[in-house]
Amino acid sequence: MHKALLLLSLLLLPAVASAQGAKPPPPTSAAVASAQLALPPPPPVSDPMLAPVPPAKRVISSWQEALSYLRLRSTDLRIALDQVLQAEAQTRIALAQYLPSIQGTGQFTHQLLTNQVASGIGFTGSGITQSNTVPLPTTWNGSVQVQQSLLNVQLFDQISIDELGENAGRLSAEDEKRTLALGVANQIVSVVTAERSAEINRVGLKVALEQLEISQRKQALGAANGLDVVRAQQNAANARAALVNGDETLREARESLGLALGIPEETGVAPDVDMGNLTQSAIASCNVVGDVDQRADIAAARTKLDVAKRNLQNVWYSFLPTVAAQSTVNANSPASTGYPNPTWNLQGILSVPLWDGGVRYGNLRNARAAQDIAAQTLESLRRQAIIQVEQAQRQLVVAELSDKVATEQRDLAAQNDLMTQTAYTVGQGTSLELVTASEAHRQAELNLALIDFSVVKARLLAVLALATCPW
Repeated sequence: MHKALLLLSLLLLPAVASAQGAKPPPPTSAAVASAQLALPPPPPVSDPMLAPVPPAKRVISSWQEALSYLRLRSTDLRIALDQVLQAEAQTRIALAQYLPSIQGTGQFTHQLLTNQVASGIGFTGSGITQSNTVPLPTTWNGSVQVQQSLLNVQLFDQISIDELGENAGRLSAEDEKRTLALGVANQIVSVVTAERSAEINRVGLKVALEQLEISQRKQALGAANGLDVVRAQQNAANARAALVNGDETLREARESLGLALGIPEETGVAPDVDMGNLTQSAIASCNVVGDVDQRADIAAARTKLDVAKRNLQNVWYSFLPTVAAQSTVNANSPASTGYPNPTWNLQGILSVPLWDGGVRYGNLRNARAAQDIAAQTLESLRRQAIIQVEQAQRQLVVAELSDKVATEQRDLAAQNDLMTQTAYTVGQGTSLELVTASEAHRQAELNLALIDFSVVKARLLAVLALATCPW
């Protein structure tokens, strides 16, 4: 066995010496493939933790499927749409205040205690007199009243104000769709990223276990000491810890995706999903606008400012007099002597507000403050939107550059790991170098996976940060 190792060393030493003496070539797949040919096949290893994470109970296979879940199960979208219905209801209430109102009332009375009172009318000389029951045992009356506002500027103006509120609600619901689309797209990317990280963690554990097996074999042959084995065991333990944390991150990402879709369970992404097509479908479901002022949330805030201005004007209308017409039909039993039954009247009502204790002046102060709040809110949202768009565009550039750098780092780490394994196999490297190179390679692979998918997220954000989503 020692002779075999010596022969292997003699065969591999020229390759290692030439690699150390010359400047390392740029990392390429061909260089990695040629270096792998210099290594003997890794020893077989098995471990329960190498088994993949169980698939999620529910799997998303397309963007349209995700949108269908959003439409049916998203509580945030349902709340936004219900708020639009509330705004429409307020408009109907304001209109009803100006339409005719008809009210009918009826009253039936039965007396439990009555007296008999002589009426003073009877038959002379007969001793017979006529009596009446008082109060009358049974009486009833009914009326129908119709009232119509003829001149009420405040009520009439409130109708158009509430219609503006409807528009603001619809714009807010549209922006909620944009936010939900961006959130679900990011959650899908997060799940795919976590799936890829879990795969990388298992590959890292497998490599660490193979290195541990090689170290134990070398120790058995006397070519390694106990420190080499402990370092390999430490590397394997670190790989196990990364795998456990990565699996939990994957489960949490699946649960977050499920919650975003309105499903209280783990929701995964089909392995055959093309992230490029999914990203394009997500972008195609929204419309890009020219500037931040056309974004739905800014338009909604601007409409709310218009509502606040109209509310202030509406308070001033409360100082004006109002004119209304009223007609009442009334019937009684018994009928009053000499009066028609039923009776019908028509009235004109002029109301002039003189003094209400200061309520209108308090409403004025409140409306002025509400207008200023709406104006400041609009300005704040607009500033934030401008920065968000700039950051989103810059983030895409940074992510693409970071992806190039991470790819280079991964290739260099892979080449360094491979060369270190080769040197260690022939007895020219230390176990510390082996563990360090292995951990650096594993971390570089994870960093590249994260940055690869961060490019997808940045591309989504760069488009949806300046878009409307009328799906």
